Amino acid sequence: MALAAKYNPQSVEDKWYDYWMEHGYFHSEVNEKEPYTIVIPPPNVTGVLHMGHMLNNTLQDVLIRRARLKGFNACWVPGTDHASIATEAKVVAKLKEDGIEKSNLTRDEFLEHAWEWTHKHGGIILEQLKKLGASCDWERTKFTMDEDLSKSVIKVFVDLYNKGKVYRGYRMVNWDPEAKTTLSDEEVNYVEKQGNLYYLNYKIEGSEEYLTIATTRPETIMGDSAICINPNDERFTHLRGKKAIVPICNRVIPIIEDDYVDVEFGTGCLKVTPAHDENDKVLGDKHKLEVIDIFNDDATLNSFGMHYQGKDRFVARKEIVKELEDLGVLAKTEQHTNKIGTSERTGAVIEPRLSDQWFLSMKELAQPALDAVLEKDVNLVPEKFINTYRHWMENVRDWNISRQLWWGHQIPAYFYGDGKEDFVVAETLEEALPLAKEKMGNDSLTISDLKQDPDALDTWFSSWLWPISVFNGIVEPDNDEIKYYYPTNDLVTAPEILFFWVARMIIAGYEYRGEKPFTNVYLTGIVRDKQRRKMSKSLGNSPDPIELMNKYGADGVRVGMLLSSPAGNDLMFEEDLCKQGSGFVNKIWNAYRLIDGWEVSETEQATEASKIAITWYKNKFQKVLAEIEDHYSKYRISDALMATYKLVWDDFCSWLLEMVKPGYEQPIASETYAEVLSILEENLKVLHPFVPFISEEIWQHIAERAPKDALIVSEWPKPSEYDEQLIKDFDVAAEVISGIRTIRKQKNISFKDAISLSVINNDKTSTQFDAVISKLGNISALQYVDAAVEGALTFRVKSNEYFIPIEGAINVEEEIGKLSEELKYNEGFLKSVQKKLSNERFVAGAPEQVVAIEKQKEADALAKIETIKASLAGLQ
Repeated sequence: MALAAKYNPQSVEDKWYDYWMEHGYFHSEVNEKEPYTIVIPPPNVTGVLHMGHMLNNTLQDVLIRRARLKGFNACWVPGTDHASIATEAKVVAKLKEDGIEKSNLTRDEFLEHAWEWTHKHGGIILEQLKKLGASCDWERTKFTMDEDLSKSVIKVFVDLYNKGKVYRGYRMVNWDPEAKTTLSDEEVNYVEKQGNLYYLNYKIEGSEEYLTIATTRPETIMGDSAICINPNDERFTHLRGKKAIVPICNRVIPIIEDDYVDVEFGTGCLKVTPAHDENDKVLGDKHKLEVIDIFNDDATLNSFGMHYQGKDRFVARKEIVKELEDLGVLAKTEQHTNKIGTSERTGAVIEPRLSDQWFLSMKELAQPALDAVLEKDVNLVPEKFINTYRHWMENVRDWNISRQLWWGHQIPAYFYGDGKEDFVVAETLEEALPLAKEKMGNDSLTISDLKQDPDALDTWFSSWLWPISVFNGIVEPDNDEIKYYYPTNDLVTAPEILFFWVARMIIAGYEYRGEKPFTNVYLTGIVRDKQRRKMSKSLGNSPDPIELMNKYGADGVRVGMLLSSPAGNDLMFEEDLCKQGSGFVNKIWNAYRLIDGWEVSETEQATEASKIAITWYKNKFQKVLAEIEDHYSKYRISDALMATYKLVWDDFCSWLLEMVKPGYEQPIASETYAEVLSILEENLKVLHPFVPFISEEIWQHIAERAPKDALIVSEWPKPSEYDEQLIKDFDVAAEVISGIRTIRKQKNISFKDAISLSVINNDKTSTQFDAVISKLGNISALQYVDAAVEGALTFRVKSNEYFIPIEGAINVEEEIGKLSEELKYNEGFLKSVQKKLSNERFVAGAPEQVVAIEKQKEADALAKIETIKASLAGLQ
């Protein structure tokens, strides 16, 4: 089939992806090969492809395709996460559009809508990943709400409860009033916001005196239980044992003493609201204060808010401030910048709130996972994240694992009475009944007497089991797949979920398999725009990945994403990177079109230039292959791509093909042609992980291949020794060719006109590339001489001198004039530099780097002057 004049990704990508899928190249089964396993960081079932996904999954695909080529049994498990909060929010919003309120539905009715929504939207992102070229084992696609994964989650909860690790407690939690659920500390983002600091006067009971309290949240005065002063603060010693009156609600509260109060901060005293501040709760417990919760689930004020009942907290704040002002108790207001906790999922401002929740005790569980990273059993790449990881793990807090949601894994706790402790934990309702009977001492209990906890488990409580549960290693811990594929090899993910997900997976690995879940964690950077802003739809600075692939092709976008994406460092993305990637893909295509267009002769003999060129390239390929392997071993994927890029663009396209290509309307020797195709095939193998589509397209064009011989399942190039001196000798030859071409360009000597070249070989440089120099420089005669050639232009490469006779090629008088002017300019420049360097004050006072630059200018000018003088001498 004739090659298209221009590479068309649209006609290639779907064709080869379908071919790979049809022949099952992505699928893995347990066999005798060594496995290489990656589990995808499951994207939210609510999601669509964004630039972060593009980077993360391109990196994974590069690793899995390379592993496949290296002969491993490569298994990349895809899947999605049920994303409790995000999905429930979308379902609730959709129901509202349809005129349905969640509160009017039963749990089962709501879940029907949630599953319907999930089935409709849940597979979108996985289909988009296929367009990227992601070679996942789609037959293994998992969802965190699948039956087998759900069984794993419930089994682990029950096991940890029975071990005393899971417990129920009344604690201060982070409350999301929009999603109406608690959040873990890690799901709270802190943002700086401009607000006010309000100074309020609290009257002392039985006197005209008052205390001034500063607060950023005047609406919470409705929940005040005390005012606290420092016992060592002499300003307030006369108030010991007295009481104060809360403005508006006129509640009488005690004045307590505690050295928690900083006498130097603010007014030196503070209001204590135990229901709405964690530190206040500690004070409240210590001094046995009343706990007054003033908010409803949606952060509107409840009956304790008096005439503000039912109003949103921020609306109430404005109105309360106005009332305080009218009452004459608002002393002053100051602008104040404060860090406010917001929900990662909904963006709502978090309310600290006391609530009965389920917690997982983490300190003991975390120790093996901490040791694993510190002892390099699990490697974090780059290593700079080890200190962050250690800080988190050494200061780990108990994990709040319950959420007030219906979408998710319902907590397997069954209540049978009115008390807080009247519950049992079991995997099923049927298993719970005998436990409840025994605990209550009542054989008359029936299943209908048991009520399952309505809360769901935190989404992360399912995803922390992901590397185990996708192989059913919790429910069937001795099955063949978990024993073969676990532990997995590499995890590619983002640093912001290092604790959220990575640390917890390591914890689960040691708790349930007695070993690490993966060996290496490759932490990507964040994709940002040129202004260093994180790319997001809300900012409008994120391109649509699908549109990018339609415009530049998946291969072009993959290269663009990876060109400047070092591990752990942010990627400053701009569309021009994809344009550059697309340019690289077209360069590969055009190189093959050039080769494919050569006429091949069985009788033509290989030229000396072709022979040495092929020998050189094979050696250079092995040297670069070693560099590429080293980059991969250190997860420098961007560097591996750049080494491959330069090998193909510079060494193969710009040098080798030029050295071997036949002359105009001349054939190429079949021996040379076969060597070039063999070299191209090796190039395609190292290219394939980065540009899978075009590499497979060219591979299949080179020869008819059986399915078992497709590029995707071919063999990675075998490393071998290489001749470093040969490579260095070519580098010298390349400089010589560049020197010849420069003189041709400067002196307007047509490349069609053959010229002669004389060399004083002071460096004793190898002559094995003379045929290449002659071909690429169009040299009619190349000779080695002992003395300078008169009437010639000259240039140097290292210590060697090269002479090109110019008789008849240029106007000698005109050239002498140009060189004389150039010499005059350079001598003037040298004089100015030397004047600066002879100034002792400059040398002594300037930074060392500045002086070094000036000295380099001097050396360059001296070398340039010497070359010009040599050229002038040859012309005169």
